[in-house]
Amino acid sequence: MDSPVTDLERARLRQRPRGLPVLRQRWRHLGFLHWAVDPMALAPLLPPGLELDTCNGKAYLGIVPFTVRGSRPPFLPPLPLASSFHEVNLRTYVHRRGRDPGVWFFSLDAASRLAVWGARTAYKLPYFHASIALQLSEEHVISFSSRRTGPGRDQTHFACTYEPISPPAEARVGTLEFFLVERYLLYSWDERRLRSARVSHRPYPLCPARILDLGETLTASIGDIVEPRAAPMAHYAEEVDVRIYPPSAVREQARDLLTRPAAPARIQEMPSAAP
Repeated sequence: MDSPVTDLERARLRQRPRGLPVLRQRWRHLGFLHWAVDPMALAPLLPPGLELDTCNGKAYLGIVPFTVRGSRPPFLPPLPLASSFHEVNLRTYVHRRGRDPGVWFFSLDAASRLAVWGARTAYKLPYFHASIALQLSEEHVISFSSRRTGPGRDQTHFACTYEPISPPAEARVGTLEFFLVERYLLYSWDERRLRSARVSHRPYPLCPARILDLGETLTASIGDIVEPRAAPMAHYAEEVDVRIYPPSAVREQARDLLTRPAAPARIQEMPSAAP
């Protein structure tokens, strides 16, 4: 399953979109954990209109823990109760007929109930509330731990300790690192239509990382896709300032309607949430 997405198309999406963002945020202490997986195992989990994006024939499943700081609308102060929180997302990479490469989220856990409610409502993203903690050592060792809250959800957890092992640098276009982290478009599914939204930031100051400890059940939530003892590839980025743009419905083409597959499998029931 070689991807038809060109390096030129990937680089195109780094350009800032037109219009005004709806949110400004600072993303800090980003960990990128990735497993190479069988594309045929992930493809049935995608919504209509999306295809798996692959690198050298391999699909990738990723977990990204990070911290949000200073979330606010443009020209306004940070949002009360939702300006700073930790987050962990489970994702893979997709495209639409060789264009618009982006991210498909299987789940996103956040430590702010207001942020969970807002993202579900406005962006139709599968957010869950979770209790998440971050620890930073003087040696710059980063530890994230997350456990989903609510009845029957406390078994869904993530815990990882890792450290950067080299100076940061921008990922070069055409490399695996660029494929995995330089993503500026997200997709979501509202049970009827495919939606998308853009983000904009400078390229990540990326460096390889070493995993010191890892335990998680996020990947198991979508099936037996990751080998039980497989170690993920790890990267780290210290911080980027981010602009987030409003979501919109993806325009369907006639061919999409003729070849529409079944809706993606649901990971688990997502009850409504209130701030």
